[in-house]
Amino acid sequence: MGTVYVTQEDAFIGKIDERLHVKFEKKTILDIPLIKIDGVVVLGRATVSPAVISELLERHIPVTFLTENGRYLGRIEPEVTKNIFVRKAQWQAAGESAQAIHVVQSFVRGKLKNYRNLLNRRQRENPELDLSVNLTRLEQAIAPIETTQNINSLRGLEGAGSAAYFRCFDQLIKTTEFSFNKRVRRPPTDPVNSLLSFGYSLLRHDIQGAINIAGFDPYLGYLHCDRYGRPSLALDLMEEFRPLIVDAIVLSVLNRQLLTKAYFITEPLSQAVSLTPEGRKIFLQQYGQKKQSQFKHPVFGRKCTYQEAFELQARLLAKYLMGEIEKYPPLVLK
Repeated sequence: MGTVYVTQEDAFIGKIDERLHVKFEKKTILDIPLIKIDGVVVLGRATVSPAVISELLERHIPVTFLTENGRYLGRIEPEVTKNIFVRKAQWQAAGESAQAIHVVQSFVRGKLKNYRNLLNRRQRENPELDLSVNLTRLEQAIAPIETTQNINSLRGLEGAGSAAYFRCFDQLIKTTEFSFNKRVRRPPTDPVNSLLSFGYSLLRHDIQGAINIAGFDPYLGYLHCDRYGRPSLALDLMEEFRPLIVDAIVLSVLNRQLLTKAYFITEPLSQAVSLTPEGRKIFLQQYGQKKQSQFKHPVFGRKCTYQEAFELQARLLAKYLMGEIEKYPPLVLK
């Protein structure tokens, strides 16, 4: 099972029997059995046949639409799961409840500890780096999490820890062809930020699919504020995965020189930077490989892929909110 990424501009997405067909200029560029698909992501402009939409919804396969440079546009969702008990528990915990504070503590702790572990690992691998100042700042943000009982204050710790992490992100990039000054969004105006934003859009698609499977309402979160159309819970659960998946891929493709500046383009008016079609294919390949890579899950004690871990973490969150386990354990890897 996997996600199909359609990157060809003006492609036509249709179906023949039990197979998904993608054509461009009357030539088939993709032909895959529907049984092997658990998600479809369309980048840029494409035509999707009504028959495909109907078939994908019948099979509970979501379709996500992104711009060419990875900005999220929208999503066609199958019917939500019938597990009303999960959504009831989710809504009962909303606000400044003890459960909401606990899960926000867990989301922030998981993200910042994974930031810290990534920096420590890079420090060990590259003794010439001096990341000590920002590692100390990260530790200072992590230390008070357990005793902080206010969600806005926890958001402040998350912001402080993230700022410390990104202050030394440039030092993790080994090639002189790229540099990183600060996190820039909407639009990203340099190659590194464009990769981070693109990767986070892909991650959002996968996490939102996992929380839908677990029975949640994706629009009610705890760490991220409510906003019309924002899948706050998906963004919440994304936090612990950002450094484990997207940041690791970005550093890998740059340091291994899988992507060079030739794979990026700049929009003349907005100055937005995005990948070329060939660059997107390279990044998507690396993202797909990362999702299928295995590790030992610290809670379950068995090997799983990151793709499986999305759903495992969503189900752990559901179990906590329904009172079946005492704590929500974020995914923290060394």
